[in-house]
Amino acid sequence: MFRTLLKKELIAQLRTHRTLITLAVFFVAGLISPLLAKYTPLLLELVPDMPAEFASLIPEPTINDAVGQYLKNVSQFGVILVIVLNMGAVAVEKERGTAAMLLTKPVKPGMVILTKWLAGMVNLSVGLLLAAIGCAFYTTLLFEPFSLLNFLALNTLLLVFFGVYLSITLLASTLARTQAMAAALAFTGLALLLLLGASPRVQELMPGKLLVWGSSLVLGIEASAWWSLIAGIGIMFACIVLASVSFNREEI
Repeated sequence: MFRTLLKKELIAQLRTHRTLITLAVFFVAGLISPLLAKYTPLLLELVPDMPAEFASLIPEPTINDAVGQYLKNVSQFGVILVIVLNMGAVAVEKERGTAAMLLTKPVKPGMVILTKWLAGMVNLSVGLLLAAIGCAFYTTLLFEPFSLLNFLALNTLLLVFFGVYLSITLLASTLARTQAMAAALAFTGLALLLLLGASPRVQELMPGKLLVWGSSLVLGIEASAWWSLIAGIGIMFACIVLASVSFNREEI
């Protein structure tokens, strides 16, 4: 039954074009990142009436810029994409009545939530793989070869980063009665994490630290964010459990 549910969710992702959108956005974001890092300074120099003094201040782009641009593009586009594409994962089924039909069968509510989460993670994994391939190709071509193993570690940390927001979005979708309410709750969760990240006391536990760690790995800088990784996994687990309990208790 679990395999059947997971297959159902993956097919639903394909039919609603969520998979296609995820893959396209991530691939383009990864592909253009090293290009932007390399050619943005050159384009600025071509701006009419650009003061020579200002142009001379623009540093020569390096692999640091390519990695930084990659993290910026993929993380920003990715978080919005995760919320927008998954905010109706449970709420829409409750609105349409399909959730009630599903639960009349021998299916546990927790199984429904878990398969939705896994389907979302599969999409993110493939999307990140395409983004990484595009970025690695042009970074090697335009800058210099770098450790692909460390770049793989960076993208693994990115997957955990997105997994946190996917889990929060699924919880919001489970708690909400409508898709609009789910969107409001999901973006509230995003805002809350950003606010908590501004506090020095809890900053080390925030998902954003995973991006800093990943960047450091590729650039050969000694750094780690184990507490952030542990907290991220904990948030994912807690959100899935809470969503399962809420879905089980709710009268649909």
